[in-house]
Amino acid sequence: MLKEERQSFIIKQINLHNKVLSADLSVKLDVSEDTIRRDLNELAKDAKIKKVYGGAVSKSFLHTFTQNTIYAKEAKIQIAKKALTLIKEGMFVLLGGGTTIIELTRLVPKNLHCTFITISPLVALELIEYTGAEVILLGGRLLSDSLINTGSMVINQLSEINVDLCFLGANAISLDNGITDSDLEVVQVKKAMIKSAYKSVVLSISGKLDSTEKMAVCPLSAINYLITELEPNDASLAQYINAVALL
Repeated sequence: MLKEERQSFIIKQINLHNKVLSADLSVKLDVSEDTIRRDLNELAKDAKIKKVYGGAVSKSFLHTFTQNTIYAKEAKIQIAKKALTLIKEGMFVLLGGGTTIIELTRLVPKNLHCTFITISPLVALELIEYTGAEVILLGGRLLSDSLINTGSMVINQLSEINVDLCFLGANAISLDNGITDSDLEVVQVKKAMIKSAYKSVVLSISGKLDSTEKMAVCPLSAINYLITELEPNDASLAQYINAVALL
């Protein structure tokens, strides 16, 4: 594979999964980790990605207020519109982080009376101007590469609440392995979020379907709704239709 092809693949993986590890890219591309590190250095120098310890993250994931950097923005808006139909007056709603969740918050009616609880400072800032919303930000250690609060403090707080709906993003989704991620701290927080909710909703662009990361969040049976930009009867979703409700 030529360097240009390899780097194009790396950028696509980073945009799809928000974060990638050098070791995983080395296996997928069948090249040395030194080669991957050189590629990541070049891409970071060209301001196409942001390097972090052990890998890289998407610029759109870190700079959600810069509209032209958001990957698959139109698809995420479609997902957000579907997700919004689940939120009703007076609900307690738990929100994760990420660009799709940000798009959802931007569609919430300004006068909707709900209590929004989130682990994401960026999500909290989006909602703070809404006159009908009460916004609660759960505190903990802020992860610099995903911009969400994590750790035992967040997990303890989540264990003390019960919400109507939980909306969270996904790093990877597959029928066999369910919802998976590459970060142990994120996995632990997502598990606690799902446990605290009456119903859980995963928001994901279709490009993440049929992919798997190393750490399990939950099986699909633990999720009430899976929302993508596709229509529920799309052929790409056929294998998921009996595993989870599709929107």
